[in-house]
Amino acid sequence: MKKPAPRLHPSERLKNVRNVIPPVPKRFKRVKNEERIQEAFENIPKITNETVAEHREDVLKGARKYKYPLQHSKHRIVIVSAGLLAAAVVAFFIYTGLALYKFQSSSAFTYRITQVLPLPVARAGKSFVAYENYLFELRRYEHYYQSQQRVDFSSKDGQRQLERYKPIALDEVVQDAYVKQLAAAHGVSVSSGDLNTELAALKAQNHSSDQELADVTSKFFGWSLDDLKRELTQELLAQKVASVLDTNARTRANSIAGQLESGADFTALAKQYSQDAATQANGGQYADTTITAASTDVPAPVVQLLQNMSPGQVSGVIWAGNSFEIVKLISNTDGKMTAAHISFTITPINTYVTQYQKTHARHNYIKVQK
Repeated sequence: MKKPAPRLHPSERLKNVRNVIPPVPKRFKRVKNEERIQEAFENIPKITNETVAEHREDVLKGARKYKYPLQHSKHRIVIVSAGLLAAAVVAFFIYTGLALYKFQSSSAFTYRITQVLPLPVARAGKSFVAYENYLFELRRYEHYYQSQQRVDFSSKDGQRQLERYKPIALDEVVQDAYVKQLAAAHGVSVSSGDLNTELAALKAQNHSSDQELADVTSKFFGWSLDDLKRELTQELLAQKVASVLDTNARTRANSIAGQLESGADFTALAKQYSQDAATQANGGQYADTTITAASTDVPAPVVQLLQNMSPGQVSGVIWAGNSFEIVKLISNTDGKMTAAHISFTITPINTYVTQYQKTHARHNYIKVQK
């Protein structure tokens, strides 16, 4: 006889029942998942013009919060940059004003500034005198004494020497301005031919080429060849203006030339009328008895004229820079010449400038002690 099965607790029985229930087939789970996916697809919003417009507005709305700060930053950058530039310009002009008009710097940097900016150092009548002209002259003086005389302009003695020259340099450039005004008023100018003649005379006197002349000019004055031409042009202009304004000297010279053409004795007229004290007593004959193309004691225009004359020939009136000359070639032996002259001194240009300045006032923009 079999023993009856032990009685189980109800919870144990339920557990055994669950263990014997077969699992749900996988295909039923797949069907349920597919239903969910289908439902999700059905819930996806459809793409229409309205939905695209709404999406676009959402995107732009989100971007605007970045766009407006960026525009604001660009605007601020422009303002800050413009402010910095304005401050730099103001600082530059303050520095320039102090350097030139208070401390009167003649450094290479301030000189370059005056070459770019037309800043005035003085006024001559209605014309302004460029600060660059003043520094051009002052720096020439400094270069010569520093390089050739070993003057230290940073020392007390050197500073005193420079201070003594400053009013001279300023007077010279102001006078140059007046000369230009007088030249314009009387139709006087310096041609390229005048300048080339003067340069040729310099090279002949120094037996130099263009390059050698440029090297010497640079060594002594710190100038280029163009700077030398600039200086020579101004000197020639002053001389030509004076020769035009001194009508008395030209009239006397023309009168003597007329007498010579009529057969008057050259030696006698030279002793009586020549204004060259060194040659007047001996009938106008030059002390240099061997005049050549390189002679420096005889004006270059006179030397050039003598080279084209015949012995015994007398010239007409010629302009020789600071005088009117009538010359006579006595002899010419292989380029070595002897000659005589009758000289009429032209009144210096500063005489006419002083007269002109009385009606055309001058005003300095820097203080220099005379």
